[in-house]
Amino acid sequence: MSFIMVDVEADGPIPGDYSMVCLGAIVVDPPLNKTFYGRLKPISEKWNPDALKIAGFSRQETLTFDDPTTVMDTFDAWVREVSRGRPLFISDNNGFDWQFINWYFHHFLGSNPFGFSSANLASLYKGIVRDTYSNFRHLRKTEPTHHPVDDARGNAEALLQIRDRYGLKITLE
Repeated sequence: MSFIMVDVEADGPIPGDYSMVCLGAIVVDPPLNKTFYGRLKPISEKWNPDALKIAGFSRQETLTFDDPTTVMDTFDAWVREVSRGRPLFISDNNGFDWQFINWYFHHFLGSNPFGFSSANLASLYKGIVRDTYSNFRHLRKTEPTHHPVDDARGNAEALLQIRDRYGLKITLE
């Protein structure tokens, strides 16, 4: 099984009505050098300027991004290429990231290489330390920048720290 840490930036709160503008992914396997980055042209006329500001793009910039079908097809091929066994989707906030990735895969390609499930890094950490108010972010080495590859890398680093510090049984391939 391959753990693939994913991060998404979007121009609004939900897929379909709003658009995923970029995604980043990294295979959780030291030295964390297998990455993916894609920028996607909007699929909707709706967009939230504050959301785009967080992502660091203007609406005009996003209109020049790549066709979503092409990006998702390339991401699908990358996931299949870098995975050993079944790929496992994991993210900091999978309630947000997963909804966009799953919707985009099914909408544009008809299937999702991750299947129908995902894992939430924040919840995993809270369970391990037995404190629902805890936060794993102090375990990151890479500072979050809202560039999805940077953020996925920081989260992958945190997952490796959880494995090393707390004895999380995880097989990385």
